Amino acid sequence: MPSFTDTTSVLERHLLLQLGDRIKRLRKAQGVSTVEMAKRVGISRTTLTAVEAGDPAPSMGTYLRVMSVLGVAADLALLVSDTFQPPPEHSAAASSRRPAPQVEVRVRTDSSRHEAQDLQSMALHKEAIRLIQDDPALLARAQEVLQRWRAQGGSRSDSLWSEWESILAKRSWRKALGRTRRAQELRQASPLPTVLPDDVRRNVLAQVQALKTGVILGETHEP
Repeated sequence: MPSFTDTTSVLERHLLLQLGDRIKRLRKAQGVSTVEMAKRVGISRTTLTAVEAGDPAPSMGTYLRVMSVLGVAADLALLVSDTFQPPPEHSAAASSRRPAPQVEVRVRTDSSRHEAQDLQSMALHKEAIRLIQDDPALLARAQEVLQRWRAQGGSRSDSLWSEWESILAKRSWRKALGRTRRAQELRQASPLPTVLPDDVRRNVLAQVQALKTGVILGETHEP
Protein backbone atom coordinates (compact mmCIF):
# COMPACT_ATOMS: atom_id res chain seq x y z
CA MET A 1 0.00 0.00 0.00
CA PRO A 2 1.46 3.44 -0.91
CA SER A 3 2.43 5.71 1.95
CA PHE A 4 1.15 9.22 2.54
CA THR A 5 4.45 10.89 1.62
CA ASP A 6 4.54 9.12 -1.75
CA THR A 7 1.38 10.83 -2.92
CA THR A 8 1.29 14.13 -1.09
CA SER A 9 0.51 16.70 -3.77
CA VAL A 10 -2.20 14.80 -5.63
CA LEU A 11 -3.62 13.48 -2.36
CA GLU A 12 -3.93 17.00 -0.95
CA ARG A 13 -5.75 18.09 -4.08
CA HIS A 14 -8.07 15.09 -3.85
CA LEU A 15 -8.90 15.83 -0.20
CA LEU A 16 -9.65 19.47 -0.99
CA LEU A 17 -11.92 18.43 -3.85
CA GLN A 18 -13.80 16.11 -1.50
CA LEU A 19 -14.12 18.87 1.09
CA GLY A 20 -15.44 21.28 -1.53
CA ASP A 21 -17.95 18.69 -2.74
CA ARG A 22 -19.16 18.08 0.79
CA ILE A 23 -19.58 21.81 1.46
CA LYS A 24 -21.56 22.21 -1.75
CA ARG A 25 -23.81 19.24 -0.94
CA LEU A 26 -24.48 20.56 2.56
CA ARG A 27 -25.39 24.00 1.25
CA LYS A 28 -27.80 22.55 -1.30
CA ALA A 29 -29.30 20.19 1.29
CA GLN A 30 -30.04 23.20 3.49
CA GLY A 31 -31.67 24.99 0.56
CA VAL A 32 -29.29 27.93 0.64
CA SER A 33 -28.32 29.70 -2.57
CA THR A 34 -24.74 30.69 -3.32
CA VAL A 35 -25.71 34.37 -3.03
CA GLU A 36 -27.25 33.86 0.42
CA MET A 37 -24.39 31.65 1.64
CA ALA A 38 -21.77 34.15 0.52
CA LYS A 39 -23.68 36.88 2.34
CA ARG A 40 -23.90 34.84 5.56
CA VAL A 41 -20.20 34.01 5.50
CA GLY A 42 -19.14 37.52 4.51
CA ILE A 43 -17.27 36.56 1.36
CA SER A 44 -17.83 37.10 -2.34
CA ARG A 45 -19.76 34.62 -4.43
CA THR A 46 -16.58 34.03 -6.43
CA THR A 47 -14.71 33.01 -3.27
CA LEU A 48 -17.55 30.67 -2.25
CA THR A 49 -17.41 29.07 -5.69
CA ALA A 50 -13.67 28.53 -5.21
CA VAL A 51 -14.29 26.90 -1.81
CA GLU A 52 -16.93 24.56 -3.25
CA ALA A 53 -14.49 23.68 -6.03
CA GLY A 54 -11.84 22.67 -3.49
CA ASP A 55 -9.55 25.44 -4.66
CA PRO A 56 -6.44 25.80 -2.46
CA ALA A 57 -6.42 29.59 -2.97
CA PRO A 58 -9.00 30.51 -0.25
CA SER A 59 -7.50 30.60 3.24
CA MET A 60 -8.16 28.00 5.90
CA GLY A 61 -10.09 30.69 7.76
CA THR A 62 -12.43 31.07 4.81
CA TYR A 63 -13.08 27.32 4.69
CA LEU A 64 -13.68 27.35 8.44
CA ARG A 65 -16.18 30.22 8.23
CA VAL A 66 -18.14 28.44 5.52
CA MET A 67 -18.17 25.21 7.53
CA SER A 68 -19.23 27.13 10.63
CA VAL A 69 -22.23 28.63 8.84
CA LEU A 70 -23.14 25.14 7.63
CA GLY A 71 -22.87 23.78 11.17
CA VAL A 72 -19.97 21.40 10.59
CA ALA A 73 -17.10 23.39 12.10
CA ALA A 74 -16.79 20.67 14.74
CA ASP A 75 -15.03 18.53 12.13
CA LEU A 76 -12.13 20.97 12.05
CA ALA A 77 -12.35 21.53 15.80
CA LEU A 78 -11.23 17.92 16.27
CA LEU A 79 -7.94 18.74 14.60
CA VAL A 80 -7.10 21.54 17.03
CA SER A 81 -8.26 19.69 20.15
CA ASP A 82 -6.23 17.28 22.27
CA THR A 83 -8.13 14.31 20.88
CA PHE A 84 -5.32 13.16 18.62
CA GLN A 85 -2.40 14.41 20.75
CA PRO A 86 -0.06 12.05 22.64
CA PRO A 87 -0.81 11.77 26.37
CA PRO A 88 1.07 14.08 28.77
CA GLU A 89 4.43 12.81 29.99
CA HIS A 90 4.31 10.79 33.24
CA SER A 91 0.55 10.42 32.97
CA ALA A 92 -1.16 7.05 33.46
CA ALA A 93 -1.95 6.90 29.76
CA ALA A 94 1.67 7.59 28.84
CA SER A 95 2.98 4.85 31.15
CA SER A 96 0.41 2.28 30.05
CA ARG A 97 1.80 -0.84 28.39
CA ARG A 98 -1.30 -1.28 26.32
CA PRO A 99 -0.73 -0.54 22.63
CA ALA A 100 -1.92 2.84 21.47
CA PRO A 101 -5.08 2.75 19.37
CA GLN A 102 -4.40 2.83 15.66
CA VAL A 103 -6.43 5.11 13.45
CA GLU A 104 -6.15 4.58 9.73
CA VAL A 105 -8.00 6.38 7.00
CA ARG A 106 -7.96 4.93 3.53
CA VAL A 107 -8.37 7.45 0.73
CA ARG A 108 -9.05 6.46 -2.83
CA THR A 109 -10.66 7.91 -5.91
CA ASP A 110 -14.18 7.05 -7.03
CA SER A 111 -13.81 5.28 -10.36
CA SER A 112 -17.50 5.73 -11.16
CA ARG A 113 -17.08 9.52 -11.18
CA HIS A 114 -13.86 9.64 -13.24
CA GLU A 115 -12.12 11.30 -10.30
CA ALA A 116 -8.75 9.78 -11.13
CA GLN A 117 -8.74 11.14 -14.69
CA ASP A 118 -9.73 14.58 -13.49
CA LEU A 119 -7.09 14.55 -10.75
CA GLN A 120 -4.44 13.47 -13.22
CA SER A 121 -5.38 16.17 -15.69
CA MET A 122 -5.43 18.82 -12.97
CA ALA A 123 -2.11 17.72 -11.48
CA LEU A 124 -0.37 17.68 -14.86
CA HIS A 125 -1.57 21.20 -15.57
CA LYS A 126 -0.57 22.45 -12.11
CA GLU A 127 2.94 21.10 -12.65
CA ALA A 128 3.17 22.58 -16.15
CA ILE A 129 2.07 26.00 -14.92
CA ARG A 130 4.55 25.87 -12.05
CA LEU A 131 7.37 25.07 -14.47
CA ILE A 132 6.31 27.81 -16.88
CA GLN A 133 6.31 30.36 -14.06
CA ASP A 134 9.88 29.32 -13.25
CA ASP A 135 11.01 29.17 -16.88
CA PRO A 136 9.14 31.47 -19.33
CA ALA A 137 10.85 29.69 -22.26
CA LEU A 138 8.44 26.81 -21.66
CA LEU A 139 5.53 29.13 -22.39
CA ALA A 140 6.96 29.81 -25.84
CA ARG A 141 7.29 26.06 -26.37
CA ALA A 142 3.63 25.51 -25.48
CA GLN A 143 2.64 28.31 -27.87
CA GLU A 144 4.69 26.72 -30.66
CA VAL A 145 2.97 23.38 -30.10
CA LEU A 146 -0.41 25.07 -30.19
CA GLN A 147 0.41 26.90 -33.44
CA ARG A 148 1.52 23.62 -34.99
CA TRP A 149 -1.73 21.94 -34.01
CA ARG A 150 -3.83 24.78 -35.39
CA ALA A 151 -1.86 24.85 -38.65
CA GLN A 152 -2.97 21.29 -39.39
CA GLY A 153 -6.58 22.54 -39.58
CA GLY A 154 -9.86 20.65 -39.64
CA SER A 155 -9.91 19.70 -35.97
CA ARG A 156 -12.98 19.75 -33.75
CA SER A 157 -10.71 21.17 -31.05
CA ASP A 158 -10.02 24.36 -32.99
CA SER A 159 -12.35 26.49 -30.85
CA LEU A 160 -10.63 25.19 -27.73
CA TRP A 161 -7.21 25.88 -29.21
CA SER A 162 -8.33 29.39 -30.06
CA GLU A 163 -9.22 29.88 -26.41
CA TRP A 164 -5.87 28.42 -25.41
CA GLU A 165 -4.10 31.09 -27.46
CA SER A 166 -5.73 33.70 -25.24
CA ILE A 167 -5.04 31.73 -22.06
CA LEU A 168 -1.35 31.40 -22.88
CA ALA A 169 -1.00 35.03 -23.98
CA LYS A 170 -2.67 36.36 -20.83
CA ARG A 171 -1.52 33.53 -18.55
CA SER A 172 -5.11 33.24 -17.35
CA TRP A 173 -4.56 29.76 -15.95
CA ARG A 174 -7.69 29.68 -13.82
CA LYS A 175 -9.84 29.16 -16.92
CA ALA A 176 -8.31 25.72 -17.34
CA LEU A 177 -8.04 24.77 -13.66
CA GLY A 178 -11.72 24.87 -12.74
CA ARG A 179 -14.15 22.00 -12.37
CA THR A 180 -16.61 23.22 -14.97
CA ARG A 181 -17.32 21.25 -18.11
CA ARG A 182 -15.56 23.93 -20.19
CA ALA A 183 -12.42 23.73 -18.04
CA GLN A 184 -12.36 19.95 -18.47
CA GLU A 185 -12.71 20.34 -22.24
CA LEU A 186 -9.87 22.86 -22.26
CA ARG A 187 -7.60 20.48 -20.38
CA GLN A 188 -8.37 17.72 -22.86
CA ALA A 189 -7.18 19.97 -25.72
CA SER A 190 -4.30 21.53 -23.82
CA PRO A 191 -0.71 21.98 -25.01
CA LEU A 192 0.58 22.41 -21.44
CA PRO A 193 1.39 18.75 -20.69
CA THR A 194 3.73 18.71 -23.69
CA VAL A 195 6.24 20.88 -21.79
CA LEU A 196 6.52 18.46 -18.86
CA PRO A 197 9.73 16.46 -18.41
CA ASP A 198 9.21 12.70 -18.44
CA ASP A 199 10.16 12.32 -14.77
CA VAL A 200 7.56 14.88 -13.67
CA ARG A 201 4.90 13.20 -15.77
CA ARG A 202 5.77 9.77 -14.39
CA ASN A 203 5.66 11.09 -10.83
CA VAL A 204 2.15 12.51 -11.29
CA LEU A 205 0.91 9.32 -12.94
CA ALA A 206 2.35 7.25 -10.08
CA GLN A 207 0.58 9.42 -7.50
CA VAL A 208 -2.74 9.07 -9.29
CA GLN A 209 -2.29 5.31 -9.65
CA ALA A 210 -1.62 5.08 -5.91
CA LEU A 211 -4.90 6.85 -5.18
CA LYS A 212 -6.73 4.43 -7.46
CA THR A 213 -5.45 1.62 -5.25
CA GLY A 214 -5.97 3.50 -2.01
CA VAL A 215 -3.66 5.47 0.29
CA ILE A 216 -3.60 4.85 4.01
CA LEU A 217 -3.22 7.83 6.34
CA GLY A 218 -2.06 7.14 9.86
CA GLU A 219 0.55 4.99 11.50
CA THR A 220 0.68 1.33 10.63
CA HIS A 221 2.50 -1.28 12.65
CA GLU A 222 3.54 -4.73 11.66
CA PRO A 223 1.97 -7.41 13.87
